[in-house]
Amino acid sequence: MPELPEVEALRAFLTEHLVGRGIARVLPAAVSVLKTYDPPLTALEGRTVTAVARHGKFLDVDADGLHLVTHLARAGWLQWKDRLPDGAPRPGKGPLALRVALETGEGFDLTEAGTQKRLAVYVTEKPEEIPGIARLGPDPLAPDFDEARLAELLAGERRQIKGALRDQSLIAGIGNAYSDEILHAARMSPFRLTSSLTKEEVHGLHVALLATLNEAVERSRGVAAGRLKAEKRSGLRVHGRTGEPCPVCGDTIREVSFADSSLQYCPTCQTGGKPLADRRMSRLLK
Repeated sequence: MPELPEVEALRAFLTEHLVGRGIARVLPAAVSVLKTYDPPLTALEGRTVTAVARHGKFLDVDADGLHLVTHLARAGWLQWKDRLPDGAPRPGKGPLALRVALETGEGFDLTEAGTQKRLAVYVTEKPEEIPGIARLGPDPLAPDFDEARLAELLAGERRQIKGALRDQSLIAGIGNAYSDEILHAARMSPFRLTSSLTKEEVHGLHVALLATLNEAVERSRGVAAGRLKAEKRSGLRVHGRTGEPCPVCGDTIREVSFADSSLQYCPTCQTGGKPLADRRMSRLLK
C-alpha cells in the first residue's frame, strides 16, 4: 500500500509534470472507482492544473479550483506516460481504472491490481468534505507535529502502539509498513500499550517517527513514479523481511499474522528477545 512517503513523492512528481498543463480528457475504465458523480469527470476537461497536494494518503490534483482526489488503497498505483495510447481505454477486467490525458499528449493512468477493488476517485470543489479526508488526524511532517503533540495524541489512547500509529484519525499517512519501521527504529514492541509509555519513550518514538518518514521521503525524492514501489521495498529494514537477519543486531526478523495483514519485528531490538504470540500461526500448526 502506498503510504505517506510514496504519496508525497507522487505529489512532488506530479507538481513538476502537471502544474501549468491543461487537462484534455478524463477517461474512466472502471466506474466502480468513482465515489462522486457531481461534478462529473468531464467538468475537469479544459481546465489547467494549478497545484498538487497531499492529505495523508490522499493525492489531490487541483484544476482551477476543481479537485481530482484519489486514494490508491492497498493495490492501486499511478503510472505516468510520456505519450498516452490513442483512443479511449476499453472497460474490462484489467488493472486500468482511470486515465487522465493532458493537452500535450502526456498523462497518467490509475491502476489497481488484484480482485479487491478499493481504489477511490473523487471530483469535488472541497476536498476537506471527502469523508476520508475529513477524519484525518494531523500530518506527521507538518512543522507543528512536535513531541508535545505526539504525547497529547497518545495520552487519550489505551491500545497497542502498532494500531495507534496506523489509525488515520490519530496520525495521517502511516500504514502497515512504516509503522513496523518506526517501531523498529524506536526499539519498541508493536504490542506495547500506548498508556504505558514513559516520557522518554514518547521522545524516542517521536524521533524515530520523524527520522523514518523523512528518510523515506528523501530516498523517494526525484525517483520516477514507476520506480517508487521498488524504492520503498529497498529501504525497508524489517517490514516484509520475515526470516532475514535484522540489519541492526543480526537476529532473525519474525512475523505476527492477522486475518488480512501481518507485522514484522526484531525480537532482540524490540521485545527483549522474546517472540510475540502469533495466534493465527498457532491455530494453523494444530
